[in-house]
Amino acid sequence: MTVVTEQTSTDLVRFINREVSISPDPIEAETDLLLTGAVDSLGVIRITQWMEDELGVTVDPADVTLDNFQTVTQMVSYLAGRTAS
Repeated sequence: MTVVTEQTSTDLVRFINREVSISPDPIEAETDLLLTGAVDSLGVIRITQWMEDELGVTVDPADVTLDNFQTVTQMVSYLAGRTAS
């Protein structure tokens, strides 16, 4: 299991911009991904798969909520809690 660091946020932003975002504008760590439509439901699945593959965490589908997945910053906080367990 990987420790979540600032690099995790950078890597996740890069992944979303390159592979997932459907927005013409680049996203940042504080960009609202869901309510702006930058990421759709398939994109959320791809993000959770990236987390599992790259960080070795299991994302419970019940955890995929606005509180945990609205921004990259929230995702990193969620991941930090998961990897600390």
